[in-house]
Amino acid sequence: MTMTDQPDTRHPAGDAETRRDCFHVVVLGGGATGALMAAHLLRQSDRVAVTLVEGTYRPGRGIAYSTTDPDHLLNTRADMMTAYPDDPLHFFRWLKARPEGSGMTEQSFVSRCTYGDYLTDQLRDSAGACGDRLRHVQGICERLDDSGRGVVARMADGATIAADLAILATGHAVPRPDPRGLTTGAWEGVDGIDPDGTVVIVGTGLSMVDQVLSLSRAGHRGQIVTVSRRGLLPRPHVPGRNPFPVDAADVPFGAPMSVVTRWARDLARRARAEGKNWRDAIDNIRPHAIALWKAAPLAERARFLRHAVAWWDVHRHRIPPRSAALIDRAVASGQLIHRRGAFLRAEAGEAGSDRAIIRPHGQDATTAIDAARIIDCRGIRNDPERHATPLVAGLLADGKARVDVLRVGLEVTGDCHLIDRDGHPSDRILAIGPVSRAAFWEITAIPDIRVQVAAVAARIAARADAQAAPNPETASKVSASQAPARQA
Repeated sequence: MTMTDQPDTRHPAGDAETRRDCFHVVVLGGGATGALMAAHLLRQSDRVAVTLVEGTYRPGRGIAYSTTDPDHLLNTRADMMTAYPDDPLHFFRWLKARPEGSGMTEQSFVSRCTYGDYLTDQLRDSAGACGDRLRHVQGICERLDDSGRGVVARMADGATIAADLAILATGHAVPRPDPRGLTTGAWEGVDGIDPDGTVVIVGTGLSMVDQVLSLSRAGHRGQIVTVSRRGLLPRPHVPGRNPFPVDAADVPFGAPMSVVTRWARDLARRARAEGKNWRDAIDNIRPHAIALWKAAPLAERARFLRHAVAWWDVHRHRIPPRSAALIDRAVASGQLIHRRGAFLRAEAGEAGSDRAIIRPHGQDATTAIDAARIIDCRGIRNDPERHATPLVAGLLADGKARVDVLRVGLEVTGDCHLIDRDGHPSDRILAIGPVSRAAFWEITAIPDIRVQVAAVAARIAARADAQAAPNPETASKVSASQAPARQA
């Protein structure tokens, strides 16, 4: 078939049987992670067929790349955003061949909408090269059951998709909407807000930046107040990068968090002493981040989450200079005010307004802020069970999955196999991208996800080759004397 934005809405039962020469993988989630997984699988083996299931967004976009706001930029430069680890400038070449690539350099920060187009194009190109080995199904998978051959994905409309293997690519656990309607989520947009009203944004991370930029583009004139416990803001990128290699032999794998933190600070100081930048040190720690997390004892991981993660995030996940300039301008004008404190709750106010109840830092008394809108931008660390989709909730209830002790995500093995309630890895269900964060931590950005999916695709391709059914024409030519030996 041809991969288009229009889904194939058929869900034939026993779909794995439709291509006996292929190992059938159903990828559950069609955002960036799922799209990369599908593209890599089809790129690495002509014996793999993929069904990509996505119920909400256009293929390849998910929440992050469905934005249409041109001010929502990637927080990584263009030369780092390839879909393929073995082709570092693939995205940049694609970009330069398009009108929006005019004037762009490898160091440019591209809109997320444009990057969504790139991911969608990877699926289209894969479909063009592999024909009917790629299918997009629009719908919601609510359950995964074992079958004699592999798995059966049960859709919300009652249809089924049979496959040899399922891959969870469901992304971050997104908080459920506020049942009282007093707060809105970070991804819900800024439509319908009184342009002269006060907006309260809870959290000061990357999604806060998106919201402020969208409000500015919409012509919002009222005050914008952010509230966060630590008052930390994402640091900006600066022009240029300097080589600052970090040898794995010098990384304190498995050391206490205090030692790791001191080592990272020493690297930043050394970078400055050499005429470079602390950003160069952080960027060169990044390739070791997953290994650092894996090597850390559970108690040290917990200590990192309690004390260091906020600091790591604002230095590691930086914003483009253009975004930083717009934020600085809003602060300088007095429109944007950052307040350090705890957001306690939202209450219904008078005359249709809402009220944010906060406790300013260092105070016992609370303060109320009347607001036209309260937007919850507290980030992506949401309880994976409390905010589970029906699919993940079913896997947990059936004992096919379990949440890690720190409640970061679903437990998976080092090669991404889902771990069940009793600690056994599944040979039929894998989990990749943000849903696998408990095992890898730094697995939320494209540069990390593409490496993970390439490795997973290589293992699946090898499995598909090993299990491939013989061609019927070839099998019919096997001599009678050879047949018993094959059966033995």
